[in-house]
Amino acid sequence: MVGWGYAKANGPATWPNLFPIAGGSRQSPIDIKCEACQIDSSLSKIQAVYSGIKVSELSNTGYAWKAQVSGGTSSLKGGPLGTDEYVLEQFHCHWGKTNDKGSEHTVNGKCYAAELHLVHWNKSKFSSFAEAASSDGGLAVLGMFLEVGSEHEELNKVCKLLPFVQHKGQAITVTEPISPAAFIPKNGSYWTYAGSLTTPPCYESVTWLVYEHPIQVSQTQMDAFRSMKSYHPCETCPEDELAGALVENYRPPCPLCDRVVRAYKDSVQEE
Repeated sequence: MVGWGYAKANGPATWPNLFPIAGGSRQSPIDIKCEACQIDSSLSKIQAVYSGIKVSELSNTGYAWKAQVSGGTSSLKGGPLGTDEYVLEQFHCHWGKTNDKGSEHTVNGKCYAAELHLVHWNKSKFSSFAEAASSDGGLAVLGMFLEVGSEHEELNKVCKLLPFVQHKGQAITVTEPISPAAFIPKNGSYWTYAGSLTTPPCYESVTWLVYEHPIQVSQTQMDAFRSMKSYHPCETCPEDELAGALVENYRPPCPLCDRVVRAYKDSVQEE
């Protein structure tokens, strides 16, 4: 049986057939319509603290690259999260074939070249990531838009390892410490809403925190993402429109339904 993916035959439009919740009313991503967003004075700046984060391995999941966090301390609080504390589990990225598309969330219909996701789980209420992932209020994901410009020094620690995980199922040990704080824009303005995982099983367990200001990556770094393959070395290259290239690995916006997107505005200027 062919599993889910991003080609026409098994792409996002087909996911509800295998995962009924993917057709639910709290799905992600969404198109963020700025005029409809409510600036909420009760929201505060997100407090994201990362200390000595150890990434155990970088892998090619067949759907993206993923950096698995195995050590150090992390704490995500504030904003819409209340008094609950969330800890970092992993981070990964979604991107397009060209620089004019690739982000999952869009802003007034605008796409960015890529979108980075820092996935956290609620340790105040749950005992494991697996338990939190399928539970209401279990996850909080920081979303950062990536646009092509200057090289991102911290992301280079990931990019230089991508040649070793070209195919699905491959993984490499990460020896260099990576600081997730370096991925967070200086300006802390964000949008927040109740949503879901953007990949199957699409559990509706995510509080989304999408930063308004993008971070920059170089064209070379984007090319490194796009050089990856979506199939295992022992498998034959898929004969579909993506031809085994790990690109277009983003879900298009889902209906907002009756949800409200709230906005927090930070006065700090971007550099």
